[in-house]
Amino acid sequence: MDANNSSLIVEGLISYLGLIILLTFHEFGHAWVALKCGDDTARLQGRVSLNPVVHIDPIGTVLLPLLMIFLPGAGRFLIGWAKPVPVNPYNLRNPRLDDILVAMAGPAMNVVLAVALMALARAGLLVHADQLANLCVDMARLSLLLCFFNLIPIPPLDGSHVLRNLTNMSWETYANFARFGFIAVIVVIQIPIVREVLWFAVHGTLVLLAMIFGVA
Repeated sequence: MDANNSSLIVEGLISYLGLIILLTFHEFGHAWVALKCGDDTARLQGRVSLNPVVHIDPIGTVLLPLLMIFLPGAGRFLIGWAKPVPVNPYNLRNPRLDDILVAMAGPAMNVVLAVALMALARAGLLVHADQLANLCVDMARLSLLLCFFNLIPIPPLDGSHVLRNLTNMSWETYANFARFGFIAVIVVIQIPIVREVLWFAVHGTLVLLAMIFGVA
């Protein structure tokens, strides 16, 4: 293994640690909003928590991201997902609206984290902590990638809940799609145009935040 590959793997592993933290906050957002909307299913299963262990999904949190780090030619593209937060729609006070609110809470949390990270990057530049600033920008980029990635309308990703409500799909049908949805997700993110759209959305938002906070 040459020095360049070793450096890429180290960078990938650092990003992986960041990914786990971002996914934890993402799922916490879902669980917290579900609780506020009247469903305590996630709370009873210990998911209203910032403990990463309770949110780990074997495929989305472990297998897929690590394959992207170690497989040749994967580049710096890193994505994944955590174990979906359990929601009982019959406990929600306004089932259709609350289901969308719960689904969008995760991506919204990622936007909030990206804003906070860019603010921290600005603070790092002010005290000449350039490495900290660079790390914060990288994590903000990854947080935005998680946001837009999860808006893809494929079960079990968050965007699929919006599609389910717009099409009046039954929960039973949705659950059947979700059982094998991760296969479709893995296939879809290999399509170049999908990656290009994701990166365009991420880069555009990141540039906007950089302008707001004065981060070069």
